[in-house]
Amino acid sequence: MNGPNNKMRASAYLLMAIAFATSQDAIVKGLQGGYSTWEVVAFRGATALPPFLLWGYFARLNFFWLPSAWRLILLRSIILFSAYMAFALATATMPLANAVAIYFTMPFFVGALSSWALHENVPPYRWMAIAIGFSGVLVSVRPGSETFSAGAVLALYAALGYAIGQVLSRKISQATDPLIIANMQSVFYFGGSALIGLCVYLFRIDASAAPGFAALTKPFIWPPLKDFAVMALMGLFSCLSSVFFVRAYQAAPASFVAPLEYSAMIFAVFYGITWFNDYPDYYTLLGAGIVIAAGLFMVAMDRKGRAAGPAL
Repeated sequence: MNGPNNKMRASAYLLMAIAFATSQDAIVKGLQGGYSTWEVVAFRGATALPPFLLWGYFARLNFFWLPSAWRLILLRSIILFSAYMAFALATATMPLANAVAIYFTMPFFVGALSSWALHENVPPYRWMAIAIGFSGVLVSVRPGSETFSAGAVLALYAALGYAIGQVLSRKISQATDPLIIANMQSVFYFGGSALIGLCVYLFRIDASAAPGFAALTKPFIWPPLKDFAVMALMGLFSCLSSVFFVRAYQAAPASFVAPLEYSAMIFAVFYGITWFNDYPDYYTLLGAGIVIAAGLFMVAMDRKGRAAGPAL
């Protein structure tokens, strides 16, 4: 088995990462409509950098030193940036529920990739937990025929790209501090999106006729102080979630951690009620219950495996 295996620690890190990530997504949802996609992502990356630098200073890390795995860190950052942009565009071309349903094919990709790339053993019950959790997502979102669209390809790429990024996290984090890995990710979120914005401005790109890409070419709007403060909070949440995601995949096999990401549905329901007065229906609650059951099933089987012999 590749690397350490502390499933309780991985679960705690993952839940903290999901909490911060869904908080960030709720902020993005509140801001959407007034700003272009590249601008929101650029502010997310830019406002995350100061917390990273401050954290690194107190942790006595040198962000200007290139670690031995810098090529893989660079590759991971590029893939995750492209996956995030693809998902953002997917939500602009199709209903959010459909995009989320397709995105949550991610644990299948993680399970397959971790078995092939990391030589990790993926027990049958973990595949079962992944399938059960995904069925819960489908019950909640009930994707319709419009799922099969150009946006579906973007959402599917987002799932694949994120899976590759998290498998790389597992590989890289054994030799590199997670803070350095996450900081590089934010640098690319800022730099990549700013480059897109620059191209839109210099070449006067107008995608308003293409519904899927219209949000990408909106004109830049300097946010007022209130919105800027909210964006700064988004950056802080991005910083924290990025680090905890890396630590989660560092602490336990990727095939164990990935299905736990379905817990994002629970946080999404919470924010939907408290922030947007969006109450879930019966199917959403039923799907969330299935997701919880899948996670508990996997944890119970892992405990049973530890009691019977070496951890899987």
